[in-house]
Amino acid sequence: MDKDLQSIQEVRDLLGQARQAQRALERMTQEQLDKITKAISASAAEQARRLAELAVEETGFGIPADKEIKNRFAALTLYDAIKDERTHGILAEDREKRTIDIGVPVGIVAGLVPSTNPTSTVIYKAMICLKAGNPILFSPHPSAAGCILEAVNVVRRAAESAGAPAGAIACITNPTLEATQALMRHDATRLILATGGGAMVKAAYSSGTPAIGVGAGNGPAYIHRSADVRLAVKRILDSKTFDNGTICASEQSIVVTREMEAAVSAELKAQGAYLLSDEEHSRLSRFILRSNGTMNPAIVGKSVETVAKLAGLDRVPPTARVLVARERGVGRGYPYSNEKLGLILAYYVESDEEAVLRRCVEILEWEGAGHTFAIHAQDEDTVKRFAQEVPASRVLVNTPASLGGVGATTCLFPALTLGCGAVGGSSSSNNIGPLDLINIKRVAWGVRELEDLRQDRAPYQPGRPEQAVAMPGLEELVQQILRRLNV
Repeated sequence: MDKDLQSIQEVRDLLGQARQAQRALERMTQEQLDKITKAISASAAEQARRLAELAVEETGFGIPADKEIKNRFAALTLYDAIKDERTHGILAEDREKRTIDIGVPVGIVAGLVPSTNPTSTVIYKAMICLKAGNPILFSPHPSAAGCILEAVNVVRRAAESAGAPAGAIACITNPTLEATQALMRHDATRLILATGGGAMVKAAYSSGTPAIGVGAGNGPAYIHRSADVRLAVKRILDSKTFDNGTICASEQSIVVTREMEAAVSAELKAQGAYLLSDEEHSRLSRFILRSNGTMNPAIVGKSVETVAKLAGLDRVPPTARVLVARERGVGRGYPYSNEKLGLILAYYVESDEEAVLRRCVEILEWEGAGHTFAIHAQDEDTVKRFAQEVPASRVLVNTPASLGGVGATTCLFPALTLGCGAVGGSSSSNNIGPLDLINIKRVAWGVRELEDLRQDRAPYQPGRPEQAVAMPGLEELVQQILRRLNV
Protein backbone atom coordinates (compact mmCIF):
# COMPACT_ATOMS: atom_id res chain seq x y z
CA MET A 1 0.00 0.00 0.00
CA ASP A 2 1.46 3.41 -0.95
CA LYS A 3 1.82 6.34 1.45
CA ASP A 4 -1.34 8.15 0.38
CA LEU A 5 -3.54 5.06 0.74
CA GLN A 6 -2.00 4.29 4.12
CA SER A 7 -2.72 7.78 5.38
CA ILE A 8 -6.32 7.65 4.13
CA GLN A 9 -6.83 4.29 5.85
CA GLU A 10 -5.40 5.73 9.06
CA VAL A 11 -7.96 8.54 8.90
CA ARG A 12 -10.78 6.04 8.51
CA ASP A 13 -9.54 3.99 11.45
CA LEU A 14 -9.16 7.04 13.68
CA LEU A 15 -12.62 8.28 12.74
CA GLY A 16 -14.04 4.89 13.70
CA GLN A 17 -12.47 5.22 17.14
CA ALA A 18 -13.67 8.84 17.41
CA ARG A 19 -17.24 7.71 16.73
CA GLN A 20 -17.07 5.35 19.70
CA ALA A 21 -15.59 8.15 21.81
CA GLN A 22 -18.35 10.50 20.72
CA ARG A 23 -21.03 8.16 22.06
CA ALA A 24 -19.27 8.06 25.42
CA LEU A 25 -18.76 11.83 25.58
CA GLU A 26 -22.45 12.47 24.81
CA ARG A 27 -23.40 10.52 27.95
CA MET A 28 -21.05 12.47 30.21
CA THR A 29 -22.12 15.18 32.62
CA GLN A 30 -20.85 18.74 32.60
CA GLU A 31 -18.78 17.94 35.67
CA GLN A 32 -17.04 15.05 33.90
CA LEU A 33 -16.21 17.22 30.89
CA ASP A 34 -14.90 19.94 33.20
CA LYS A 35 -12.63 17.43 34.94
CA ILE A 36 -11.15 16.41 31.57
CA THR A 37 -10.63 20.03 30.54
CA LYS A 38 -8.89 20.83 33.83
CA ALA A 39 -6.53 17.88 33.40
CA ILE A 40 -5.58 19.02 29.88
CA SER A 41 -4.89 22.52 31.20
CA ALA A 42 -2.63 21.31 34.01
CA SER A 43 -0.61 18.92 31.87
CA ALA A 44 -0.19 21.36 29.00
CA ALA A 45 0.99 24.10 31.35
CA GLU A 46 3.51 21.74 32.90
CA GLN A 47 4.89 20.83 29.46
CA ALA A 48 4.68 24.34 27.97
CA ARG A 49 8.42 25.00 27.86
CA ARG A 50 9.38 21.62 26.44
CA LEU A 51 6.73 21.78 23.73
CA ALA A 52 7.85 25.29 22.78
CA GLU A 53 11.44 24.17 22.35
CA LEU A 54 10.35 21.21 20.23
CA ALA A 55 8.31 23.52 17.98
CA VAL A 56 11.18 25.93 17.32
CA GLU A 57 13.67 23.11 16.87
CA GLU A 58 11.52 21.37 14.26
CA THR A 59 10.14 24.36 12.32
CA GLY A 60 12.77 27.05 12.76
CA PHE A 61 9.95 29.56 13.36
CA GLY A 62 9.77 31.91 16.32
CA ILE A 63 11.31 32.16 19.77
CA PRO A 64 11.10 29.41 22.43
CA ALA A 65 10.30 31.79 25.29
CA ASP A 66 7.45 33.39 23.35
CA LYS A 67 6.09 30.04 22.20
CA GLU A 68 6.08 29.00 25.86
CA ILE A 69 3.95 32.06 26.63
CA LYS A 70 1.51 31.03 23.89
CA ASN A 71 1.36 27.47 25.22
CA ARG A 72 0.66 28.74 28.74
CA PHE A 73 -1.90 31.20 27.38
CA ALA A 74 -3.73 28.32 25.70
CA ALA A 75 -3.46 26.12 28.78
CA LEU A 76 -4.16 28.57 31.61
CA THR A 77 -5.73 31.82 30.38
CA LEU A 78 -8.16 29.92 28.18
CA TYR A 79 -8.99 27.53 31.01
CA ASP A 80 -9.85 30.42 33.35
CA ALA A 81 -12.21 31.79 30.69
CA ILE A 82 -14.09 28.54 30.05
CA LYS A 83 -13.97 26.62 33.33
CA ASP A 84 -17.37 27.90 34.50
CA GLU A 85 -19.11 27.86 31.12
CA ARG A 86 -22.02 25.49 30.68
CA THR A 87 -21.79 23.67 27.37
CA HIS A 88 -23.62 20.40 28.03
CA GLY A 89 -27.14 19.59 29.14
CA ILE A 90 -29.53 22.35 30.24
CA LEU A 91 -27.90 25.73 29.59
CA ALA A 92 -30.83 28.03 30.34
CA GLU A 93 -34.45 27.85 31.41
CA ASP A 94 -36.99 30.66 31.08
CA ARG A 95 -39.99 29.79 33.24
CA GLU A 96 -41.97 32.82 32.16
CA LYS A 97 -41.63 32.13 28.43
CA ARG A 98 -41.57 28.38 29.04
CA THR A 99 -38.41 27.56 27.05
CA ILE A 100 -35.33 25.47 27.77
CA ASP A 101 -31.96 25.57 25.95
CA ILE A 102 -29.98 22.32 25.86
CA GLY A 103 -26.35 22.15 24.77
CA VAL A 104 -25.56 19.36 22.32
CA PRO A 105 -22.03 18.52 21.02
CA VAL A 106 -21.58 19.02 17.30
CA GLY A 107 -19.66 15.74 17.00
CA ILE A 108 -16.26 14.85 15.59
CA VAL A 109 -14.09 17.91 14.89
CA ALA A 110 -11.24 17.97 12.37
CA GLY A 111 -8.48 20.19 13.75
CA LEU A 112 -6.05 21.56 11.15
CA VAL A 113 -2.81 22.72 12.78
CA PRO A 114 -0.36 25.25 11.25
CA SER A 115 3.41 25.16 11.48
CA THR A 116 3.64 28.72 12.86
CA ASN A 117 1.78 27.99 16.11
CA PRO A 118 1.78 24.20 16.27
CA THR A 119 1.76 23.21 19.93
CA SER A 120 -0.35 26.08 21.28
CA THR A 121 -3.00 25.38 18.62
CA VAL A 122 -3.20 21.73 19.70
CA ILE A 123 -3.66 22.69 23.38
CA TYR A 124 -6.27 25.31 22.55
CA LYS A 125 -8.34 23.20 20.16
CA ALA A 126 -8.24 20.12 22.38
CA MET A 127 -9.50 22.13 25.35
CA ILE A 128 -12.40 23.84 23.60
CA CYS A 129 -13.46 20.61 21.91
CA LEU A 130 -13.43 18.44 25.03
CA LYS A 131 -15.10 21.18 27.07
CA ALA A 132 -17.93 21.06 24.52
CA GLY A 133 -18.03 17.25 24.53
CA ASN A 134 -16.56 16.74 21.07
CA PRO A 135 -13.81 14.33 19.93
CA ILE A 136 -11.07 15.98 17.87
CA LEU A 137 -8.85 14.46 15.21
CA PHE A 138 -5.83 16.57 14.36
CA SER A 139 -4.31 16.94 10.92
CA PRO A 140 -0.78 18.31 11.40
CA HIS A 141 1.21 20.48 9.05
CA PRO A 142 3.88 18.12 7.63
CA SER A 143 6.75 20.44 8.56
CA ALA A 144 5.66 20.45 12.21
CA ALA A 145 4.31 16.90 12.50
CA GLY A 146 6.72 15.82 15.24
CA CYS A 147 6.01 18.58 17.76
CA ILE A 148 2.29 18.49 16.96
CA LEU A 149 2.12 14.76 17.60
CA GLU A 150 3.97 15.20 20.90
CA ALA A 151 1.56 17.97 21.96
CA VAL A 152 -1.38 15.72 21.04
CA ASN A 153 0.07 12.92 23.15
CA VAL A 154 0.44 15.29 26.12
CA VAL A 155 -3.18 16.42 26.03
CA ARG A 156 -4.48 12.96 25.10
CA ARG A 157 -2.82 11.25 28.06
CA ALA A 158 -4.08 13.94 30.43
CA ALA A 159 -7.62 13.71 29.08
CA GLU A 160 -7.75 9.92 29.27
CA SER A 161 -6.37 9.94 32.82
CA ALA A 162 -9.32 12.17 33.76
CA GLY A 163 -11.90 9.89 32.17
CA ALA A 164 -11.96 10.77 28.47
CA PRO A 165 -12.61 7.75 26.25
CA ALA A 166 -9.88 6.42 23.97
CA GLY A 167 -10.12 8.05 20.56
CA ALA A 168 -11.45 11.37 21.88
CA ILE A 169 -8.14 13.05 21.00
CA ALA A 170 -6.04 11.67 18.15
CA CYS A 171 -3.68 12.75 15.40
CA ILE A 172 -2.83 11.62 11.89
CA THR A 173 0.71 10.24 12.15
CA ASN A 174 1.27 10.04 8.41
CA PRO A 175 0.13 13.48 7.21
CA THR A 176 -0.58 13.88 3.52
CA LEU A 177 -2.80 16.19 1.53
CA GLU A 178 -4.98 13.22 0.64
CA ALA A 179 -5.40 12.28 4.29
CA THR A 180 -6.44 15.81 5.24
CA GLN A 181 -8.94 15.94 2.39
CA ALA A 182 -10.34 12.55 3.37
CA LEU A 183 -10.75 13.78 6.96
CA MET A 184 -12.51 16.98 5.95
CA ARG A 185 -14.87 15.27 3.50
CA HIS A 186 -15.78 12.20 5.56
CA ASP A 187 -19.41 11.86 6.60
CA ALA A 188 -18.37 11.27 10.21
CA THR A 189 -16.64 14.66 10.43
CA ARG A 190 -19.13 17.20 11.66
CA LEU A 191 -17.03 20.39 11.83
CA ILE A 192 -13.62 21.63 10.68
CA LEU A 193 -11.50 24.03 12.72
CA ALA A 194 -9.18 25.28 10.00
CA THR A 195 -6.07 27.24 10.96
CA GLY A 196 -3.37 27.46 8.35
CA GLY A 197 -2.56 28.74 4.87
CA GLY A 198 -5.17 30.30 2.63
CA ALA A 199 -5.31 27.30 0.30
CA MET A 200 -6.02 24.93 3.19
CA VAL A 201 -8.71 27.19 4.63
CA LYS A 202 -10.40 27.42 1.22
CA ALA A 203 -10.22 23.64 0.90
CA ALA A 204 -11.97 23.36 4.26
CA TYR A 205 -14.81 25.60 3.12
CA SER A 206 -15.20 23.74 -0.17
CA SER A 207 -15.17 20.30 1.47
CA GLY A 208 -18.92 20.16 2.01
CA THR A 209 -18.42 19.96 5.80
CA PRO A 210 -19.28 22.93 8.04
CA ALA A 211 -16.06 24.79 8.82
CA ILE A 212 -14.75 27.62 10.96
CA GLY A 213 -11.68 29.01 9.24
CA VAL A 214 -9.20 31.81 9.64
CA GLY A 215 -7.99 33.65 6.59
CA ALA A 216 -4.92 35.84 6.28
CA GLY A 217 -4.33 38.42 8.97
CA ASN A 218 -3.02 41.54 7.22
CA GLY A 219 -3.86 44.16 9.80
CA PRO A 220 -2.81 47.77 9.35
CA ALA A 221 -2.02 49.93 12.39
CA TYR A 222 -3.02 53.60 12.26
CA ILE A 223 -1.16 56.06 14.51
CA HIS A 224 -3.47 59.06 14.93
CA ARG A 225 -2.28 62.56 15.80
CA SER A 226 -3.85 62.21 19.27
CA ALA A 227 -1.75 59.13 20.07
CA ASP A 228 1.19 58.91 22.42
CA VAL A 229 3.66 58.24 19.60
CA ARG A 230 6.36 56.71 21.77
CA LEU A 231 3.92 54.29 23.36
CA ALA A 232 2.21 53.50 20.06
CA VAL A 233 5.51 52.57 18.41
CA LYS A 234 6.54 50.55 21.45
CA ARG A 235 3.33 48.55 21.33
CA ILE A 236 3.61 47.93 17.59
CA LEU A 237 7.22 46.76 17.83
CA ASP A 238 6.50 44.65 20.93
CA SER A 239 3.68 43.02 19.01
CA LYS A 240 5.57 42.48 15.77
CA THR A 241 8.64 41.01 17.49
CA PHE A 242 6.64 38.65 19.72
CA ASP A 243 7.56 35.15 18.56
CA ASN A 244 9.17 36.79 15.51
CA GLY A 245 5.81 37.89 14.11
CA THR A 246 4.15 34.49 13.71
CA ILE A 247 0.76 35.45 15.19
CA CYS A 248 -1.71 36.24 12.40
CA ALA A 249 -3.19 39.19 14.31
CA SER A 250 0.17 40.98 14.39
CA GLU A 251 0.54 44.31 12.59
CA GLN A 252 1.59 44.10 8.95
CA SER A 253 1.76 47.81 8.16
CA ILE A 254 1.89 51.22 9.82
CA VAL A 255 -0.25 53.99 8.34
CA VAL A 256 0.12 57.69 9.24
CA THR A 257 -0.74 61.12 7.85
CA ARG A 258 2.05 63.28 6.43
CA GLU A 259 1.98 65.55 9.48
CA MET A 260 2.86 62.55 11.68
CA GLU A 261 5.60 61.11 9.45
CA ALA A 262 8.58 62.85 11.07
CA ALA A 263 7.60 62.00 14.64
CA VAL A 264 6.72 58.37 13.86
CA SER A 265 9.84 57.79 11.75
CA ALA A 266 12.07 59.23 14.45
CA GLU A 267 10.46 57.06 17.10
CA LEU A 268 10.72 53.93 14.96
CA LYS A 269 14.45 54.51 14.56
CA ALA A 270 14.87 55.29 18.26
CA GLN A 271 13.22 52.02 19.24
CA GLY A 272 15.26 49.78 16.95
CA ALA A 273 13.36 49.67 13.66
CA TYR A 274 15.50 49.82 10.52
CA LEU A 275 13.99 51.88 7.68
CA LEU A 276 15.05 50.44 4.36
CA SER A 277 16.46 52.55 1.56
CA ASP A 278 14.86 52.37 -1.89
CA GLU A 279 17.53 49.89 -3.01
CA GLU A 280 17.08 47.73 0.09
CA HIS A 281 13.30 47.93 -0.35
CA SER A 282 13.68 46.50 -3.85
CA ARG A 283 16.05 43.73 -2.78
CA LEU A 284 13.92 42.47 0.08
CA SER A 285 10.70 42.70 -1.91
CA ARG A 286 11.88 39.80 -4.09
CA PHE A 287 11.91 37.45 -1.08
CA ILE A 288 8.55 38.23 0.55
CA LEU A 289 6.37 36.20 -1.81
CA ARG A 290 6.91 33.05 -3.83
CA SER A 291 6.26 32.96 -7.57
CA ASN A 292 2.69 31.77 -6.96
CA GLY A 293 1.95 34.82 -4.78
CA THR A 294 1.99 33.03 -1.42
CA MET A 295 4.15 33.98 1.53
CA ASN A 296 7.76 32.80 1.35
CA PRO A 297 8.42 30.47 4.32
CA ALA A 298 12.07 31.59 4.28
CA ILE A 299 11.04 34.86 6.00
CA VAL A 300 8.44 33.41 8.36
CA GLY A 301 9.34 33.63 12.04
CA LYS A 302 13.00 34.31 11.29
CA SER A 303 15.31 36.83 12.95
CA VAL A 304 16.13 40.17 11.32
CA GLU A 305 19.68 38.95 10.86
CA THR A 306 18.52 35.89 8.93
CA VAL A 307 16.14 37.85 6.71
CA ALA A 308 18.74 40.56 6.01
CA LYS A 309 21.33 37.96 5.07
CA LEU A 310 18.85 36.24 2.76
CA ALA A 311 18.20 39.49 0.88
CA GLY A 312 21.80 40.69 0.90
CA LEU A 313 21.13 43.70 3.14
CA ASP A 314 24.60 44.31 4.56
CA ARG A 315 23.94 47.66 6.26
CA VAL A 316 21.35 46.41 8.75
CA PRO A 317 22.80 46.78 12.27
CA PRO A 318 22.74 43.77 14.63
CA THR A 319 20.51 45.77 16.99
CA ALA A 320 17.69 46.10 14.43
CA ARG A 321 14.39 44.69 15.71
CA VAL A 322 12.21 45.07 12.61
CA LEU A 323 12.71 45.94 8.93
CA VAL A 324 10.42 48.78 7.80
CA ALA A 325 9.78 49.53 4.12
CA ARG A 326 8.02 52.60 2.72
CA GLU A 327 5.23 51.44 0.45
CA ARG A 328 3.00 53.42 -1.93
CA GLY A 329 0.60 50.86 -3.33
CA VAL A 330 -1.53 47.84 -2.48
CA GLY A 331 -2.07 44.62 -4.38
CA ARG A 332 -0.22 42.76 -7.08
CA GLY A 333 3.26 44.18 -7.55
CA TYR A 334 3.40 45.54 -3.98
CA PRO A 335 4.54 42.58 -1.87
CA TYR A 336 4.87 44.65 1.29
CA SER A 337 1.08 45.10 1.22
CA ASN A 338 0.61 41.38 1.88
CA GLU A 339 0.65 39.44 5.16
CA LYS A 340 4.22 38.94 6.35
CA LEU A 341 4.52 36.56 9.30
CA GLY A 342 8.00 37.78 10.06
CA LEU A 343 9.87 40.88 11.14
CA ILE A 344 8.87 43.09 8.19
CA LEU A 345 6.50 46.07 8.29
CA ALA A 346 5.12 48.18 5.46
CA TYR A 347 5.01 51.93 6.12
CA TYR A 348 2.37 54.12 4.43
CA VAL A 349 2.33 57.92 4.62
CA GLU A 350 -0.93 59.48 3.40
CA SER A 351 -1.97 63.06 2.77
CA ASP A 352 -4.76 63.23 5.35
CA GLU A 353 -7.04 61.12 7.51
CA GLU A 354 -9.51 60.40 4.71
CA ALA A 355 -6.65 58.96 2.68
CA VAL A 356 -5.54 56.92 5.69
CA LEU A 357 -9.00 55.41 6.04
CA ARG A 358 -9.15 54.56 2.33
CA ARG A 359 -5.70 52.97 2.51
CA CYS A 360 -6.57 50.83 5.54
CA VAL A 361 -9.74 49.59 3.84
CA GLU A 362 -7.80 48.91 0.64
CA ILE A 363 -5.16 46.88 2.51
CA LEU A 364 -7.78 44.75 4.28
CA GLU A 365 -9.81 44.21 1.13
CA TRP A 366 -6.67 43.08 -0.71
CA GLU A 367 -5.81 40.56 2.01
CA GLY A 368 -7.06 40.15 5.55
CA ALA A 369 -10.70 41.21 5.24
CA GLY A 370 -12.60 40.52 8.44
CA HIS A 371 -9.53 39.86 10.56
CA THR A 372 -7.89 42.64 12.59
CA PHE A 373 -7.28 46.40 12.55
CA ALA A 374 -5.27 48.37 15.10
CA ILE A 375 -5.56 52.04 15.97
CA HIS A 376 -3.52 54.16 18.36
CA ALA A 377 -5.47 57.25 19.42
CA GLN A 378 -6.87 59.10 22.41
CA ASP A 379 -9.68 60.61 20.35
CA GLU A 380 -12.64 58.25 20.85
CA ASP A 381 -14.65 59.76 18.01
CA THR A 382 -11.86 58.83 15.59
CA VAL A 383 -11.72 55.31 17.04
CA LYS A 384 -15.47 54.86 16.58
CA ARG A 385 -15.40 56.25 13.06
CA PHE A 386 -12.65 53.91 11.91
CA ALA A 387 -14.25 50.98 13.75
CA GLN A 388 -17.47 51.47 11.79
CA GLU A 389 -15.70 51.78 8.43
CA VAL A 390 -12.92 49.18 8.34
CA PRO A 391 -13.77 45.58 7.28
CA ALA A 392 -12.36 43.91 10.41
CA SER A 393 -13.90 41.74 13.12
CA ARG A 394 -11.44 42.97 15.74
CA VAL A 395 -10.63 46.66 16.16
CA LEU A 396 -7.85 46.95 18.71
CA VAL A 397 -7.20 50.25 20.45
CA ASN A 398 -3.90 51.22 22.06
CA THR A 399 -2.61 47.67 22.43
CA PRO A 400 -0.19 45.28 20.72
CA ALA A 401 -2.36 43.68 18.02
CA SER A 402 -0.82 40.20 18.16
CA LEU A 403 -1.61 39.92 21.86
CA GLY A 404 -4.77 42.01 21.89
CA GLY A 405 -6.39 40.07 19.07
CA VAL A 406 -6.11 36.75 20.88
CA GLY A 407 -7.35 38.25 24.13
CA ALA A 408 -4.07 38.37 26.06
CA THR A 409 -3.88 42.17 26.51
CA THR A 410 -7.59 42.88 25.97
CA CYS A 411 -10.82 41.48 27.38
CA LEU A 412 -11.66 39.64 24.18
CA PHE A 413 -12.25 35.91 24.56
CA PRO A 414 -8.84 34.14 24.72
CA ALA A 415 -8.53 32.19 21.48
CA LEU A 416 -6.06 31.11 18.83
CA THR A 417 -8.69 30.76 16.11
CA LEU A 418 -9.99 34.20 15.12
CA GLY A 419 -13.09 34.17 12.94
CA CYS A 420 -13.15 36.67 10.07
CA GLY A 421 -16.90 36.87 9.52
CA ALA A 422 -18.72 36.75 6.19
CA VAL A 423 -16.58 39.53 4.70
CA GLY A 424 -13.54 37.31 5.24
CA GLY A 425 -15.22 34.14 4.02
CA SER A 426 -15.69 32.76 7.52
CA SER A 427 -18.78 31.37 9.20
CA SER A 428 -18.09 33.32 12.40
CA SER A 429 -16.54 36.61 13.46
CA ASN A 430 -15.93 35.36 17.01
CA ASN A 431 -12.79 34.53 18.88
CA ILE A 432 -13.71 30.85 18.75
CA GLY A 433 -14.54 29.04 22.01
CA PRO A 434 -16.49 26.03 23.27
CA LEU A 435 -19.86 27.70 22.69
CA ASP A 436 -19.05 27.84 18.97
CA LEU A 437 -18.68 24.05 19.02
CA ILE A 438 -22.12 23.09 20.28
CA ASN A 439 -25.60 23.13 18.84
CA ILE A 440 -28.44 24.35 21.01
CA LYS A 441 -31.58 22.26 21.17
CA ARG A 442 -34.57 24.38 22.18
CA VAL A 443 -37.60 23.10 24.05
CA ALA A 444 -40.70 25.28 23.93
CA TRP A 445 -44.15 24.82 25.57
CA GLY A 446 -47.25 26.09 23.83
CA VAL A 447 -48.55 29.30 25.40
CA ARG A 448 -51.27 30.28 22.88
CA GLU A 449 -54.03 28.54 20.96
CA LEU A 450 -55.17 29.15 17.41
CA GLU A 451 -58.06 31.23 18.66
CA ASP A 452 -55.58 33.51 20.43
CA LEU A 453 -53.73 34.06 17.17
CA ARG A 454 -56.94 34.98 15.42
CA GLN A 455 -57.74 37.44 18.19
CA ASP A 456 -61.46 36.62 17.85
CA ARG A 457 -61.48 37.57 14.16
CA ALA A 458 -62.93 35.11 11.67
CA PRO A 459 -60.58 34.83 8.72
CA TYR A 460 -61.95 36.32 5.47
CA GLN A 461 -63.02 33.78 2.87
CA PRO A 462 -64.03 34.91 -0.66
CA GLY A 463 -67.52 33.88 -1.79
CA ARG A 464 -69.05 33.89 1.68
CA PRO A 465 -70.73 37.30 2.08
CA GLU A 466 -72.84 35.99 4.91
CA GLN A 467 -69.77 35.57 7.04
CA ALA A 468 -69.76 37.68 10.17
CA VAL A 469 -66.83 39.98 10.66
CA ALA A 470 -65.68 40.26 14.24
CA MET A 471 -64.43 43.77 14.99
CA PRO A 472 -64.31 45.61 18.29
CA GLY A 473 -66.91 48.50 18.21
CA LEU A 474 -68.56 47.30 15.00
CA GLU A 475 -72.07 47.18 16.52
CA GLU A 476 -71.81 50.71 17.85
CA LEU A 477 -70.60 51.94 14.43
CA VAL A 478 -73.59 50.33 12.71
CA GLN A 479 -76.02 51.99 15.15
CA GLN A 480 -74.44 55.41 14.55
CA ILE A 481 -74.85 55.02 10.77
CA LEU A 482 -78.49 53.94 11.17
CA ARG A 483 -79.27 56.94 13.38
CA ARG A 484 -77.77 59.35 10.83
CA LEU A 485 -79.90 57.76 8.11
CA ASN A 486 -82.96 58.10 10.33
CA VAL A 487 -83.68 54.46 9.94
